[in-house]
Amino acid sequence: MSLKIVIIGGGSSYTPEIIEGFIHRYESFPVTELALVDIESGSEKLEIVGALAARMIKKSGLPIKISWTLNRKEALQNAHFVTTQIRVGGLDAREKDERIPLTHGVLGQETNGPGGIFKAFRTIPVLMDICRDIHEICPDAWLINFTNPAGMVTEALLKYSPHKKVIGVCNIPFNMKNSVAEMMNCEAKDVEIEFVGINHFVFGRKVLIKGMNRTAEVIEKLINKEMDYSPANIVSLGWSKEFIQSLNLLPNPYHQYYFQTEDVLEKDLKAFAENGTRAEIVKEVEKELFVKYQDKKLQEKPKELEKRGGAYYSDAACSLMNSIYNNKGDIQTVNILNEGAITDLPNDSVIEVNAVITKDGPKPIAIGELPLSVKGIIQQMKAFEQLVIEASVSGEYLKAYQAMVMNPLVPSEKKAKILLDELLEVHKDYLPQFQIK
Repeated sequence: MSLKIVIIGGGSSYTPEIIEGFIHRYESFPVTELALVDIESGSEKLEIVGALAARMIKKSGLPIKISWTLNRKEALQNAHFVTTQIRVGGLDAREKDERIPLTHGVLGQETNGPGGIFKAFRTIPVLMDICRDIHEICPDAWLINFTNPAGMVTEALLKYSPHKKVIGVCNIPFNMKNSVAEMMNCEAKDVEIEFVGINHFVFGRKVLIKGMNRTAEVIEKLINKEMDYSPANIVSLGWSKEFIQSLNLLPNPYHQYYFQTEDVLEKDLKAFAENGTRAEIVKEVEKELFVKYQDKKLQEKPKELEKRGGAYYSDAACSLMNSIYNNKGDIQTVNILNEGAITDLPNDSVIEVNAVITKDGPKPIAIGELPLSVKGIIQQMKAFEQLVIEASVSGEYLKAYQAMVMNPLVPSEKKAKILLDELLEVHKDYLPQFQIK
């Protein structure tokens, strides 16, 4: 029986991690064919990553056929799963997303604030095209989207693309679960966190270890700064005792942008002045990675990849595919339609929530009402996301302006217009829907 996976954005530096994930799961998830796809500007990286992936598979001794191509439609033939890990405009676009807000004294980050808005503007139309191809060529395939901003992208696709077998994944819940396991001196498989919220704005409400409620202990350790589950791309400032006690929830690393805005901005402006943007740092990390990837003796994912900020990516994506394929009925945290799971959010909005994973896809586990302490800000963030999606699809300037104004990280409507106009101009080659002159 064949089992074909297509990785769109196959020339990404992350690809060796997902290849490793397939190799480790081969016994239960016997992939027969892998096809890596990229665009012309990524062809050199695709060749390098494809060759490394082939060496990794050869070393494993597994009968997995691998190919790489710039022809997406050809690669999608007979696919069972499609993963997306693309960056429209590359790291150069990310640098602009970070640099321009910072020059105006606003947080510049690739998935939050003005940068996150423009990443969505560039990404959603491209993912819509990809979904149209999937729906036409391999309509039964599941699209596993890791492309950020994952929640907004997934919601846009489920609302506006013809293909509905779409699930968003993020490594943050996986990262938090593994960090709790390390802190509590147990195995990650024994940890279950009840997640409440939306992508990059999700909270942990309850922690179970081997079925026992250990939430209070985890909260206490967080108060005592015994845990830091920030990924490589986010430097944690730590949380105050009062914040954690009053919240009585586990925040995720991205929350510092919203609850510690002044301190994070001060830190980021200092780092910007001394070292440039995070994108420039990542460019250097990627240069080093691709030098390593070209070494014909390299037959495994290099340790240095962890500096890239994508730890646990393969676990999140591969575990999801494995569970769908095997109809496992286990619980994983995914980005899917709400469908009443959170009563305070629209049914047709995408939330990040625990779900039972079946061959027919994820079934969200009911949450009920949001905790009062975070209800208002989660609802605000969801409304903001929906404005971004509407602007991305319609290309209407005023909707884009409204989305920028309503972002909590943009301090004024005047600054919102300045940022919107500058970012529209520098990204115009990737924003055909806005018809910028």
